[in-house]
Amino acid sequence: MYQALCFVGAALFVGLMIVWSAIKIVPEYQRLVVFRLGRVLPEPKGPGIVLIIPGIDTVKWVDLREQIREVPHQVSITKDNAPISIDFLWYYKILDPAMSVLQVGNFELSAAGIAATTLRAVIGGIPLDDVLSEREHINNMLRTRLDEVTERWGVKVTNVEIREIIPPREVQDAMNRQMTAERVRRALVTESMGDQEAAKNRAEGTKQAAILTADGEKQSNILRAEGDKQSQALRAEGFAVALEAIFNAAKSVDQKTMTLQYFETLKAIGTSPSTKFIFPLEFTSMLDNFLGKDAKK
Repeated sequence: MYQALCFVGAALFVGLMIVWSAIKIVPEYQRLVVFRLGRVLPEPKGPGIVLIIPGIDTVKWVDLREQIREVPHQVSITKDNAPISIDFLWYYKILDPAMSVLQVGNFELSAAGIAATTLRAVIGGIPLDDVLSEREHINNMLRTRLDEVTERWGVKVTNVEIREIIPPREVQDAMNRQMTAERVRRALVTESMGDQEAAKNRAEGTKQAAILTADGEKQSNILRAEGDKQSQALRAEGFAVALEAIFNAAKSVDQKTMTLQYFETLKAIGTSPSTKFIFPLEFTSMLDNFLGKDAKK
């Protein structure tokens, strides 16, 4: 009885193990490539629960997520015979799980070897200066060539990124000297531009000062001219008033007063040492007038 129970228990255990091995739970990002009696099934299995036949079916797990792999430093010779060390990252994604299993034995090892040889081939056709300055172009060339090879494996190379380029020591020293010279040149250019701006500012300040001085002188001359004009107008006005007063006073002077004024003038002339005297024609008429008026009195 005990032996029978043990046999039944062992049978149940084996049955459970067989059932458990027949059930596969496939995540969303994976697929199962199933080989039944050595022949691959047309479609990969998954995701979800997949039933296989133990002892008849064998499976290969394939990850469909985008993967990243590193190609370590590789010494490559450029077109102008300069040895440089380059490492890069490449990204790939499996598009056909069955092809990735059937067409290549070890996909990652094969892809790494192809990436290294492709890198040397690409760098060998580019001069050193272009290698240092055109990383994006090299990335695209590497991606295109790798994708041409891996396409037949059902794999898509999505991106390639060069991570580090180490040129020879003498090239690094020359680059450092070049960068130092470039910084010195930029400093000199910046300094000269500063001097130029300062000179412009000083010239502009001198110009503005000259303009202000000339404007001030102009306003001063205008004010002086206005003052002279008003002064002359006032003098002319005073002279006119004086002449008007003289004219008004002269209208009230009679003939006798004028005759006396002539006498005073002749008296002043008589004090002169000159021996020649000139009398105006009006003198006799004034004298007759003066004498006639006195005789009547």
